[in-house]
Amino acid sequence: MAEGQDLSIFVRHGTGGVAGMELAVDGIRCAGCMHAIERGLAGQSGILSARVNLALKRVTVEWREGALRPEAVISGLAALGFKAYPFLPSTEREASQQEDKRLLRYLGVAGFASMNIMLLSVSVWSGTGNDINPVTRDFFHWLSALIALPTAAYAGRPFFESALRALRAGAVNMDVPIMLGIVLALGMSVIVTLNHGEHAYFDGVVMLIFFLLIGRYLDQLMRRRTRDLAGNLAALKAETATRLAADGSSVIVPIAAIAPGDLVLVRPGERVSVDGLVEAGASDLDQSLVTGETAPVSVAAGGRVHAGTLNLSGLLTIRVEAAGAGTLLSEIDRLMAQAVESRSRYVRLSDRAARLYAPVVHATALATFLGWMLFGLAWHQALIIAITVLIITCPCALGLAIPAVQVVAAAALFRRKVMLKQGDALERLAEVDTV
Repeated sequence: MAEGQDLSIFVRHGTGGVAGMELAVDGIRCAGCMHAIERGLAGQSGILSARVNLALKRVTVEWREGALRPEAVISGLAALGFKAYPFLPSTEREASQQEDKRLLRYLGVAGFASMNIMLLSVSVWSGTGNDINPVTRDFFHWLSALIALPTAAYAGRPFFESALRALRAGAVNMDVPIMLGIVLALGMSVIVTLNHGEHAYFDGVVMLIFFLLIGRYLDQLMRRRTRDLAGNLAALKAETATRLAADGSSVIVPIAAIAPGDLVLVRPGERVSVDGLVEAGASDLDQSLVTGETAPVSVAAGGRVHAGTLNLSGLLTIRVEAAGAGTLLSEIDRLMAQAVESRSRYVRLSDRAARLYAPVVHATALATFLGWMLFGLAWHQALIIAITVLIITCPCALGLAIPAVQVVAAAALFRRKVMLKQGDALERLAEVDTV
């Protein structure tokens, strides 16, 4: 989005004096982020609702007409630690491609570093039980540190940036314990190496980053494929229309420039871009998007047509009744978005569990460290156990899997001409035993 661009053109005006806008948001990683955004925006004056789509990284915000400017929503998200901009399919695709490349770079660096550190670690492990020289062992540990420290600083950026953004906003997400685990393990390993200890964990830290990045990249691929599936409907929307002037001339204009009452020309093979009545001409239309019936339907003067249907044979002149946001196709798109964003019983359950995760896990890790210290364990051994608690209890799958399944299922059903209108429809469908 260009600096200083007027955001009012992205605002959707609904009934009952309600305005809304859909935003793409960077940095949404888990259910904790989702809760922070929804709670933070709901607390702002004038905002009626804020719904986060975790799988697609979008936020739909509604407010009272005139209660605030759309720029205030962007600023509110920035105060919460999230960068947001009006959702545009082209912008989203570009951002997704850049994120894919960034994660692949981090993944390549972490994989290459982990292989080299592991070679050094195998030498230390095999020599510890035999006759490795302490000086040689320290040398291998320092070589491992020389590789691991810059690797963690570079390849761990997705986790560090997300965690620091959450902490600056006064929140805690799932990347905070990961960051703590990485930093504590590296710091402890450096101290052990300085004291000529036998066991350093540079290899474990880099391998952890490597495997976490694999999971993050696979999650990114899932999101991209989900966006592609959910974008099937958007692909049916025509961006332009051929408008007929009073003198009979025609000009191609953006859909935003089409108004009710205009005459629009639709040639064979083109998709109808507006809702309206046929003024002249006759043709066969593929209306399967609207009716589910794949057999072509004949239309003539006086017949009604809808945006998204495909003109198969004849030339049609259409008197516009609705264009852009007012069409039946846009209403279907809105209902699908509402179904994807709505919370089923299992999604709400996973949200609550993910919100409880951060304080419980941090308290458990601290109690683990203090408990083992009280039982007489050395501080570094107690710290290793506490770090393990921080890392292995991360419920990323819990916070991501259920919303992802819901979004993918909704998009896959749409491909089969079934539109999902409520988030809990899949749960109710699972209980059906007779059709």
